[in-house]
Amino acid sequence: MSTLVCFALKEEAAPFHKVAARHPGVVTLIVGIGRANAEKSVRSFLGSAGAPPSLVLTCGFAGGLNPDLKLGDVIFESGKQKAESGNWEERLLAAGAQPAKFTCTDRIATTAMEKWKLCLDTGADAVEMESAVIHAVCAERNIPCVTVRVISDTAHEDLPLDFNALAKPDRNIDFGKLAWAIAKSPRKIPQLMQLQKKTKFAAERLAAVLGKIIPS
Repeated sequence: MSTLVCFALKEEAAPFHKVAARHPGVVTLIVGIGRANAEKSVRSFLGSAGAPPSLVLTCGFAGGLNPDLKLGDVIFESGKQKAESGNWEERLLAAGAQPAKFTCTDRIATTAMEKWKLCLDTGADAVEMESAVIHAVCAERNIPCVTVRVISDTAHEDLPLDFNALAKPDRNIDFGKLAWAIAKSPRKIPQLMQLQKKTKFAAERLAAVLGKIIPS
């Protein structure tokens, strides 16, 4: 194994599986939503792996905080541990990704107002929920780590539902609560369908960039 690629959700990883299939040195790991799930999954994987990966990529969706970032923009941030070879940052730039600053939170930023406040408070360009702890675990083991994320919702838009309120204790969506929320507000259905299209597009854009940076 040379590269471990982490995603919170299988939907984020789905288009990347075709890329990974062409690279026997690449392993994809679904870590779950949030810091606790990500830390548990990554620690368990690294503890059971024979040789450590030469690089860990923490990937998936991110909410835009910088209003200049558009749907489908791929952004990245390197950790303190730098890869000794591979020129990962140069590869990412050449593939069309942009350097950015991330903030990691314990809840989904669901409104434009919440994103605006996060931008003011942190100076970050985007928000997500897993990368900080993955970087920390990798730093303990001196493994280079790079965050590579794609904008799935921009700074100026609200999500159609408060997904934090629909989450189970393990952070996964409670589909019973989701069904009830939709039943109470059926007008949200077109917005949810549009969100699904946007996230599918974003996942495909991310996979395309990752496919360009991972060596054959």
